[in-house]
Amino acid sequence: MKVVRRTNSYRLVYRRYAQTFKYVMISLSVLIIALVLPKQARFRFEFEKGKIWMQNDLIAPYRFAIKKTNAEIEKDRQDILHSLHPVYQNNQEIVHKSIDDFNTDFEVKWKGALVPESQKATYKTFGNLLLRNIYSRGVMLLIKKYQQNNSNYPFTLLTNNAAQHINTADAYTVETGLKYAEQMINKYPSIKNKSWLLGRIENHLQVNYVYDEHLMDKIETEALLNISLTRGVVQKGELIIAHEATINADTYQKLESLRDAENTRVIGDFRVILLGQFLLVGLIISLLVVFLYLFRRDIYYSNRQLSIILLVITGMLIVLSWSLKVKLPSVYYIPYCIVPIIIRILFDTRLALNIHLLVVLIAGFFVPNSFEFAFLQITAGMVSIYSIKNLVKREQFLVSALLILCNYSVAYLGISFIRNGSIDQVEWINFIPFIFSVTLSLLAYPLIYAFEALFGITSDVSLMELTNTNMKLLRDLAYKAPGTFQHSLQVANLAEAAIFKIGGNALLVRAGALYHDIGKMDNPQYFIENQSTGYNPHDILSYEESAQIIIQHVNKGIEIARKHRVPEMVIDFIRTHHGNTRVDYFYQSFLKNFPEQLVDENTFRYPGPIPFSKETAILMLADSVEAASRSLKEPDDQRISDLVERIINYKLDQNQLINSDITLKDIETIKSIFKAMLIGARHIRVDYTLK
Repeated sequence: MKVVRRTNSYRLVYRRYAQTFKYVMISLSVLIIALVLPKQARFRFEFEKGKIWMQNDLIAPYRFAIKKTNAEIEKDRQDILHSLHPVYQNNQEIVHKSIDDFNTDFEVKWKGALVPESQKATYKTFGNLLLRNIYSRGVMLLIKKYQQNNSNYPFTLLTNNAAQHINTADAYTVETGLKYAEQMINKYPSIKNKSWLLGRIENHLQVNYVYDEHLMDKIETEALLNISLTRGVVQKGELIIAHEATINADTYQKLESLRDAENTRVIGDFRVILLGQFLLVGLIISLLVVFLYLFRRDIYYSNRQLSIILLVITGMLIVLSWSLKVKLPSVYYIPYCIVPIIIRILFDTRLALNIHLLVVLIAGFFVPNSFEFAFLQITAGMVSIYSIKNLVKREQFLVSALLILCNYSVAYLGISFIRNGSIDQVEWINFIPFIFSVTLSLLAYPLIYAFEALFGITSDVSLMELTNTNMKLLRDLAYKAPGTFQHSLQVANLAEAAIFKIGGNALLVRAGALYHDIGKMDNPQYFIENQSTGYNPHDILSYEESAQIIIQHVNKGIEIARKHRVPEMVIDFIRTHHGNTRVDYFYQSFLKNFPEQLVDENTFRYPGPIPFSKETAILMLADSVEAASRSLKEPDDQRISDLVERIINYKLDQNQLINSDITLKDIETIKSIFKAMLIGARHIRVDYTLK
């Protein structure tokens, strides 16, 4: 009891101060964002190469270095690499071992030489002499990356750590060493079996000038670290560019250098900068709150849903600030599209687009090339929202990611063509951040589950899973009440088609339709669609008892749904699909058979409430029309049309739709869709079977 009372007291306190808590959340979010945003100065000009400078003459406010372009740095890098001489180690151990192995092999295979024994010493001595002569000049392997116009190149030879600068022309390769040996053997007349001796030398000729790859990597790394990233300086007071001058390549690089210098320079009073950021962020968040108040009051009055939105916005801007602080190579590594995807799945399209625009506007103050950044992110966000407007399968996330990547690619190519005026100057490596960002945007999928678990909300992803007829609760319905299950499927098709036409959440309608009658599992035989034997249990009950059993399927459905943790937004369809209408069959039967008795009409009336949204209203209409259409003995176009008109007009007369956001035009559209689908489903077919 104490725990229950304590919980209730917490709820009362929360409800009493809910509005105050809302303002605290908003203020805290604004403060956190303002605190984490970078406090460096921002370059206030936007510029592009080849464009006209429309600002006043730009004078250097201080001395700064001119950065080299990527092409210049790459050229310096290549020049340094080409200027380095490769290093080889003179391995004397290989020489000694090779000669020793030659002598050993010579003794073993001498008999195969077919030469008189008296010539043995001559062959052996001459072979040793050839090997020593070859090794004295050295045997090496040529490295292709050092071979440019000429196959030969200079290199540094280390012999016992003593350096010697020579050229590869002064050394042998294995091929040229063998060629030299062959020439010398041919010149020596005493050697009769020339091929045998040449074969022995070939078997024992190895590279003794060994390329030291590890040492060269170290030398290259040290040399590249010394590359200067700047070329000259701009002095304070120097004219950078005049009014209406064309921004050429040199001026563009000066402007880029000045912007980088400005963006890393801390100026002014920290408190004043913080105040400015607080005002800007406060304005943006205020616009969001006003939007929610005007167009989505359900979210505005739900602190739980509002906290999700503020958490997503704050989290993304914290990640942005972190990326700027650690100086990521590109701000486009950050998956900005994850924000509109999460908001779209958890809420709706309009809110997702609004929030994405606001987040990009804030980020634009702190990233380089603000306009380019805003263009890329806004278009990518729009594509991400449009591509999952109607989420019906998980594969749409992958399709959405591919479309976002295509948008980034097309937009970046367009910007590059405008800026450089040449395809050759497009920096293709800049596509890597876009690929990385799009891949990270797939994290929206697990994040949606996390938000659902933490804040108890239902996304389209969960609704999509609920509409799977293999869900346990729907399998139980199909087994225990097969007629009701088939009825629910037909209702789902009718309601989904109607909501697609007039606009609304089709997944929510389908889920609501599939689960709206699960309460009938408790006593399925009391509902006519499940009676297959001709026996009707209502025949032995009073009209009041029968009506109460029928009415109770609503409360039973709510109970079963909550037991199986069906979301409340789906349970709303169970609660409202009959509104507060009467069970007219048993009510009229009672009046007809007991005209003299007073009747409490509430005994025959559903508890309600009546539908309060387009989705719940359409389900009520689809449920009533589909059920009634099954009672037509000879369905034809006219009878079905009259039935739909009568059922829907009756609901209107009973004021069942006054709380739903549905118009008379929507009603007419719904009627036409129901008629077309029911005529197609109930139409009598011609029997083509042969008699």
